[in-house]
Amino acid sequence: MEEPVDVAEEEEEPEETEEPEEILDSEVLEEEDEELEEEEDEEFLEAKERGRRKEREELEEDIVEERFYTIPLRKAWISTRKKRAPRAARIVKSFVLKHMKVRTEAEGEEEAEKLVIDNEVNEKLWSRGIEKPPRKIRVRVVKDKEGVVTVLLAEGD
Repeated sequence: MEEPVDVAEEEEEPEETEEPEEILDSEVLEEEDEELEEEEDEEFLEAKERGRRKEREELEEDIVEERFYTIPLRKAWISTRKKRAPRAARIVKSFVLKHMKVRTEAEGEEEAEKLVIDNEVNEKLWSRGIEKPPRKIRVRVVKDKEGVVTVLLAEGD
């Protein structure tokens, strides 16, 4: 008696021959352009990060006073919908002026102190548009040797 033979074993699969694909010059150029764009993006991000590190190092050297505040912005919500984010910005400014005792007017020979609100804080206030600013914001306020008060977004926010 003959043993049953599996048909699948007997039939050999034909070997696939790889045919060289024709590469168009335009495809090669597109790939190179994409690689260059990725490299430029990486370089841009690295440069931006280096700039931030440099700013932080400069701030750390000159720091005279540093405080962290959670600023309540609920009063901004009392106003008209289209005026809430600008009012929140004014609230942040007045809060810092009051709590850091910034002198806006020059007395005698001394220069007036300056208040600088960082762009990240402004972006956080405007992150959900003009109608819906955050209810509160956590900030880091730094005063340097020259009397310049800088409002920065607290770490982790």
